[in-house]
Amino acid sequence: MPALKTYDLFISHAWNYNDDYYRIEEFLDKAPLFKWRNYSVPEHDPLIKPESRVGRGKLLGMLNFQIRPSNCILILGGMYASYSDWITREILIAQKYGKPIIGIYPWGQKRMPSIIQDAATEIVGWNTNSIVNAIRKYSI
Repeated sequence: MPALKTYDLFISHAWNYNDDYYRIEEFLDKAPLFKWRNYSVPEHDPLIKPESRVGRGKLLGMLNFQIRPSNCILILGGMYASYSDWITREILIAQKYGKPIIGIYPWGQKRMPSIIQDAATEIVGWNTNSIVNAIRKYSI
């Protein structure tokens, strides 16, 4: 059997709302015949203060470093996204590098912030098959 492609993925998330992020990781880890590497920025480093000028610069550098090699960007569509300058920056970085963006509806919801609707290559439901199929379809 040939080796499976390994997908390099960046999963956008807010450090204060990370339960859905961990659930997406679990979906991907348990998906049959699917290999992936996580290029997401790790959970909050207490040495980085994103509200400071230096912290913002460091975090933006990390985002560029993590998004650039990714095959695809996943953005969780919780309504907190409409209030996050960071998600906007992640979208702009992904667009700068020509990365496909997969929007994911939150569990049990059909509302998506317009910033994600406008940027997404595709928007999928909250289930493993939809997410994995979109990754396979659009990853570069």
